[in-house]
Amino acid sequence: MQQSARWKTLLLWLVLVASLLVILPSVLPARMAAGLPGWLTAHRLTPGLDLTGGSRLVLDVSREDIAAERLRTAIETVGNGLRAAGIPYGDLNGADDAVDVTVTAPDRVDAARQTLTGLDLGTLSEPEAGHFRITQSVSVIDDAVAAASLGAVDAVRRRVESLHIPSLLVTRGERGRIVVSMPGLTDPQRVKDMLATVGRLSARIVDDSMPVNDAIENGPPAGSEVLYSTGEPPVGYLLKRDDLFTAVDVASAQPAANGEPFVEFVLKADAADRLAAFTRDNSGRTIAILLDGQVISTSQIQGAINDGVGRLSGDFDAEGAANIARIVASGPLPAQLTILEERSIEPALGTTSLGTVALALAVAVAAVVAFMTFFYGVLGVIASLSLFFNVLVTFAVLALVGAPVSLSMIAGIVLTVGLAVDASVLIFERIREESTRGRSLRDAVTVGFGRARTTVLDASATMLIAVAVLFVLSAAPVRAFALAVGVGLLATLFTTFTLTYGLVRAWLGRSHPTHLPKGVRSGLFDRLNLRFMAVRNVIFLGTGAVSLIIAGLLIMDELRLGIDFTGGAAVEIQAKSGPVDTFDISARLTDAGVAVQSVDTPLDPRRALVRLTSQGEGENAEQTSVLVARGELEDDYDFRRVEVVGPAISGELIDTATLGFVAGLVALVAYIWIRFEWHFAIGAVIALAHDVFFTLGFLAVADIEFNISAVAALLTVAGYSLNDTMVVYDRIRENLRHFKRMPLPLIIDDAINRTLSRTVLTSATTLIALAALAFFGGEAIRTFALTLLFGVAIGTISSIYIAGPILILFRLRPERYRPGKGGAGPVTEATGANG
Repeated sequence: MQQSARWKTLLLWLVLVASLLVILPSVLPARMAAGLPGWLTAHRLTPGLDLTGGSRLVLDVSREDIAAERLRTAIETVGNGLRAAGIPYGDLNGADDAVDVTVTAPDRVDAARQTLTGLDLGTLSEPEAGHFRITQSVSVIDDAVAAASLGAVDAVRRRVESLHIPSLLVTRGERGRIVVSMPGLTDPQRVKDMLATVGRLSARIVDDSMPVNDAIENGPPAGSEVLYSTGEPPVGYLLKRDDLFTAVDVASAQPAANGEPFVEFVLKADAADRLAAFTRDNSGRTIAILLDGQVISTSQIQGAINDGVGRLSGDFDAEGAANIARIVASGPLPAQLTILEERSIEPALGTTSLGTVALALAVAVAAVVAFMTFFYGVLGVIASLSLFFNVLVTFAVLALVGAPVSLSMIAGIVLTVGLAVDASVLIFERIREESTRGRSLRDAVTVGFGRARTTVLDASATMLIAVAVLFVLSAAPVRAFALAVGVGLLATLFTTFTLTYGLVRAWLGRSHPTHLPKGVRSGLFDRLNLRFMAVRNVIFLGTGAVSLIIAGLLIMDELRLGIDFTGGAAVEIQAKSGPVDTFDISARLTDAGVAVQSVDTPLDPRRALVRLTSQGEGENAEQTSVLVARGELEDDYDFRRVEVVGPAISGELIDTATLGFVAGLVALVAYIWIRFEWHFAIGAVIALAHDVFFTLGFLAVADIEFNISAVAALLTVAGYSLNDTMVVYDRIRENLRHFKRMPLPLIIDDAINRTLSRTVLTSATTLIALAALAFFGGEAIRTFALTLLFGVAIGTISSIYIAGPILILFRLRPERYRPGKGGAGPVTEATGANG
């Protein structure tokens, strides 16, 4: 026993020292931290973009463009193959991943089959009247998209790095997407402009064998095609299909040194030799320079170009020339990119958010410490020391993981502050109960920790299941919240049964108390002996009436969906002078063709939140609406925050949110079913549904936007509700084993009364922490905190007035738990559960 205690103490000190070392570089001034060894500074806490300001883009390779490019290539390959084999054909075209061609010579059909099979372009159908169809495999296109996505990460990095953005980070995200994070950059329009162009540069010779208008009307000759210029109106050119050189052949490119609107480029040696030979023999002909299939420049060959130096000029200014030079120098992208999501925040707003959320965390910790000290005296001080250690370990683990510290992550830590003392309250209440039964304080501590262990584990398991589902099946901000809560809960379990237990034993060894200290004031609930079940029918009636009202609100679409689920854009602006004019903003944007959903002024009359309706015209439509809105408003307003969610992301968020919520509920219910029996599982489900439904009603009445963070709040409420319900159910189950003749309503009343002090105190500490987050955490996190605040409050009520009465409604049989009646038998001190 003593040996085990020594090992626990050693482990505790090792974790404490390691946590301090990990956190040290993050709290020291930068100058002092720079003098620390590299292995110590490798894992620092780094603030996310929502705390520092900056922009984040989520890009995806356009599958449609890749499929279309492969289809064009397949059509050319079929035509070239049949011509090379001397097989006459017609009606060569492609659509929907399939190429159609008709062989016009019946005696050449077999030869055509052999030729097309040898091209290995896909599945070849049996010919009908000389007609062949080649269908490209979906898996082949999937492979092409995956390869393009993989190559796009480096290509995007090269392209964006040319803008010299500090702390730029380009990574591969979920589903093969590209994530571009740009701290400090609040308007990523230049980046978006740079990435809107694939950058396929090429040079072709103009085909002067026929007028371009004839080629447009009657079709171009073999080996040529009609392409158009970038200007307005576009000018058509008949060009040879063969490239003289491409972007791969360009060694360097830069804008003109004198600021003129043209680009100078230098070819690599091989390409320069080819160009010199061609221009030597084709003086007087015209070369067209193409960028992504559009003519941007033409020049007449005056003679041999021997130095490999060229010049691009066209319909662009000096800034456009600089952008083209960067695009050409960085090389082409593998495919067209689509911006699926944009999140931008002004650095000043990020700094404000950091300050407010840090204040919220400090206030939450201070308030919980004061609360615990008031109700538990020296035991509360011990719980507070464990709480500080808990927060330290949580931040240390997050630093080791390398996750950026975000608003949602700190919100998770604030919630954990409230939950962390739950285990201490459970144990302290059990110690107090055992002490009032006549045990010595030392024995009461031993039994209290032992008997509360199962309940602590059960209660923590429900929350861990909820946050695990959130982490696996949610968006990045929600995963950060889930990670913080999960790490905090695990740290709580560790500190509770090592540090808290060790400090309590040390206090017993030094002070030798025989009774609980007078500072323990939580016994004020003991004498209430309330008859909760006596009013269950009234509670059910009231709950049913309120539920009908909430159902009516939801049916009438009073729940306001955010852009996470509907798509669209949200722009927070601040007037450069005076208050905002919401009517003027709406009118100006509407006149510009932007669909405005709402313009709200939350608290500050100088600020407004403008929501733009989803355009429903593809992924880039929302980007266009934001660009137009910025152009209309930027003279009078500063853009503090921009969020754009395209149809693909919003659709995925709906699917993952639904799947995550359902999976979370199923996992939670399954856990309760395994730990208890079906009566308890059904009771927990109904109590949980009550809490979630009422929280949805709160969101509708309070006009709080329902977004992905609200889904995270709902699942957290579900986990907390079951956490609370598990404590009551554990005591009900224990009472069923101890009280052989007591009616079920009295058994439930006794269980609730015995756990009432724990329920009230734990809920109070959690509500205090969430209230600090709601009132001090700033606008960005307030709605999330308010949702949790209401959900925790309603969850506390349901654990008393819903979870218990359901057992009566479904006729739970107490005799099942009595010895000799097929029950679990009497509870022992080592395994008994209690709140």
